[in-house]
Amino acid sequence: MKYRLRRKLRQNQEQLPEISLTPLIDTALTLLIIFMVTTPMLHKENALQVELPKGNVKETQENQKEDLTVVMTKKGEISFNNKIVQEKDLIILLQDALGKKQDKTVFVKADTGAEYGKVIELVDTIKHVGGIKYVALATTKIR
Repeated sequence: MKYRLRRKLRQNQEQLPEISLTPLIDTALTLLIIFMVTTPMLHKENALQVELPKGNVKETQENQKEDLTVVMTKKGEISFNNKIVQEKDLIILLQDALGKKQDKTVFVKADTGAEYGKVIELVDTIKHVGGIKYVALATTKIR
């Protein structure tokens, strides 16, 4: 009787449950691939993609949520706060965004291929809107 009991105990000890790591590794790799694919999409800052000119000094955006952003592509398309707009509607949208607040900063992100005269016209148009303290031309810092 003791012999059978010991033998049964030995068999139970030898058959320890094993945890299979294969599903865990598959899940981790799947999540890694998902994050690798979606991360570049999250960094899409603008409705229009532009290549900013390079410079030694980068304009800072301390209060990015409060500041306004205007983007101009090399084709002349204009985007205001991630929405594509017409140039004639830009003044109205800027005035609505300003409301009663004064001393706002507007960041102009113009593509390197954008026509210089069009960019200056855009900056001039923005400066005519009351309540704007500063119009900054955005650049990327040279590495």
